[in-house]
Amino acid sequence: MATRLKSLYQQTIVPKLVEQFHYENVQEVPKVIKVTINRGLGEAAQNAKSLEASLKEVAVITGQKPVVTRAKKAIAGFKIRQGMPVGLMVTLRGDRMYDFLDRLIGLSLPRIRDFRGISPKSFDGRGNYTLGVREQIIFPEVEYDSIDQVRGLDISIITTAKTDEEGRALLKEIGMPFRNDQ
Repeated sequence: MATRLKSLYQQTIVPKLVEQFHYENVQEVPKVIKVTINRGLGEAAQNAKSLEASLKEVAVITGQKPVVTRAKKAIAGFKIRQGMPVGLMVTLRGDRMYDFLDRLIGLSLPRIRDFRGISPKSFDGRGNYTLGVREQIIFPEVEYDSIDQVRGLDISIITTAKTDEEGRALLKEIGMPFRNDQ
């Protein structure tokens, strides 16, 4: 069974984007390929419990077990040796990706304190969007009592759009609440 956001994309968003950008083929219409969620853990080098807590939190938020990223080089100034855990990452595709985007747009972003919309300037030049979240407590899956420290996440939405304008139109149609400060 297709998710709500996936069926919305196929039935209403594709025809709107074809009309707006005058695509000759339906396959030219930009779509979301994957969503990657990253969390840097600087304190994980000294504190193993923070790594375990972050693994559980990100797994609960995304519904998928994260991969631990490790240091490629030793950096003495940061007290990091080669191979130490320095972060987590998850790549979501398919139905899990659409479910996560649906929950992010509909439930989590409106729970941010003093939320007035997300910045329309965080595109990379090729239609991909990156969003930084400062607190994991905006996600309804995370229990407030179970967190030991407030940590942030980086969420990257990778699309097949060729330009930022096409990517912005796609995300706006999906329901991303952009600010009007262009």
